[in-house]
Amino acid sequence: MEKIEQISEGLYCIDTYDLGRPNRTSSYLLKDKKIALIETSASPSVPYIMKGLQALGVTPEDVDYLILTHIHLDHAGGAGLFMEKCKNAELIVHPKGARHLVDPSRLIASAKSVYGDQFETLFDPILPVEEARMRTVENGDQLVLGETTLAFYHTKGHANHHISIHDSKSNGIFVGDTTGVYYPELLEEDFDLILPSTSPNQFDPDAMEQSIQFYEKLAPSQLYFGHYGVYYEPDMAYEQVRYWLPIFLEEGKKAMAAKEEFYARSRDLEKRLNALVNDYVLQRGLLLSHPVFKVVPLDTAVSAMGIIDYLVKLEG
Repeated sequence: MEKIEQISEGLYCIDTYDLGRPNRTSSYLLKDKKIALIETSASPSVPYIMKGLQALGVTPEDVDYLILTHIHLDHAGGAGLFMEKCKNAELIVHPKGARHLVDPSRLIASAKSVYGDQFETLFDPILPVEEARMRTVENGDQLVLGETTLAFYHTKGHANHHISIHDSKSNGIFVGDTTGVYYPELLEEDFDLILPSTSPNQFDPDAMEQSIQFYEKLAPSQLYFGHYGVYYEPDMAYEQVRYWLPIFLEEGKKAMAAKEEFYARSRDLEKRLNALVNDYVLQRGLLLSHPVFKVVPLDTAVSAMGIIDYLVKLEG
């Protein structure tokens, strides 16, 4: 069953049920004179998006643009399948991401190295996108949908091919993974948790900080997270990423010293991060039965690999 939240006039969040979970990965629909969808998640999520579009009175033929913040499979793995269904859509992406959508073989190989036997269940099929149906955007490019103008900005840190999209109508930014992962499981609690997303293999903490500083200059009213949903306190998001990121790196150095092999180091770091995040949440009065404890390890597992990958590269 589709799950849709109207954020503001003409702007909707569609739950993609990524990994089979609600509140995991967002897809955003902008309805104006032109219609744009931001993010598809992986291919198993596309049916949920199509049902969401139908519920909002949008046919596949109505979609003018598919916009991807970056090409990691939890954001863009379903792009090829979506474009196959939406024959009139043009895909918008960072210049460095386009060729991997035309030929997704490297994306597939990378995902298999991370997810192993789970790959087919989580991501299949990954279909190529026709190059003729793609448009790449440079830093500062704009797209007019009607009353809404979207401005595209290159925002490194999570990935070198990452873009963020400023929406003039709502003064919000679609941040992808640049400001990490927001956990709406804590919506009813009196605190928030936002963890950095440091996936391999292009994570760069200095670039991430520069992108956050850029967001601060834009002064958005809210952030539209890839994981998950709208967040109305941008300054708190920046603060949390700045709190956790040095911890991730410091714990990564400890894991580097404790183990020699990449995956052993990653698993060691994952355990360290889970313990620290668990303590942080438990100290704020939650029980271990709270749903957030099942979700956080999905992120720390991948982020740990990205931290170790970054530190290995630093060693040369």
